[in-house]
Amino acid sequence: MDNNYFKTNKETWNKKVAIHAKSELYNMDAFKKGATSLMKYELASLPNLAGKSLLHLQCHFGQDTMSFARMGVKATGIDLSDEAIKLAKSLNTELNLDATFHCCNVFDVNDHVTDTFDVVFTSYGVIGWLPDLDKWAKIIASRLKEGGTFYMVEFHPIVWMFDYLQTPPVLRYAYDQEEVIYEEYEGTYAEDGETKMVSKEYAWNHGLGEVINALINAGLTIEFLTEHDASPYDVLPDLVKNEEGLYETKDKIYPLIYELKATKEKSSSQT
Repeated sequence: MDNNYFKTNKETWNKKVAIHAKSELYNMDAFKKGATSLMKYELASLPNLAGKSLLHLQCHFGQDTMSFARMGVKATGIDLSDEAIKLAKSLNTELNLDATFHCCNVFDVNDHVTDTFDVVFTSYGVIGWLPDLDKWAKIIASRLKEGGTFYMVEFHPIVWMFDYLQTPPVLRYAYDQEEVIYEEYEGTYAEDGETKMVSKEYAWNHGLGEVINALINAGLTIEFLTEHDASPYDVLPDLVKNEEGLYETKDKIYPLIYELKATKEKSSSQT
């Protein structure tokens, strides 16, 4: 695993933090006033979490982590970006919440977090930054309590097959490819309307089979996999807003989002 990939990505994400914090997408004013940053899919699929513990992988600056904390969850967030975690800790103090945050690579979680959790959670644009899903899945399993739940909601792998630096976007990348993808472009997905930064990013495409098999091989049982045409985020070109306020492609010929839930089985001595 080439640490230069992570170094470059960390530098880019550190630059994104201040821009994203001022952007409409992250709507910091509403969040500070009590609005949840959690979306329809995860709220519907993770009910009744009050009193439970949750580990949020790749949490950015922690709005979702703190939204869980507001729901009575004992929430812990980790992220690669030290600027993101610095902001998360500051917001957590400012809003008098009790979430916990650690700055680390996903692959180093077990060096920083030793507790086990009722839920491990990750969402929207996360696994593309990870070259090794087998290691990722094993870490998830190691941090789950027996009987615990892993839940992810993520952009569909078909979405990442397109090169969005071209207009119109061009079908360029493999659905599931081991080779790293490098992109360099001006801007970020959540502009503040003022700042233009240069994003330099290394990423990997993972098909649904790779995701599912990694989790199964780590000992988890898949509860469901659901694909959706509509995204909570208007992050791709030419999406159309539907009646629910979600965003779809005009023709709806491929899904934009999938959600997956898996469980770690209880040992026979606990059943």
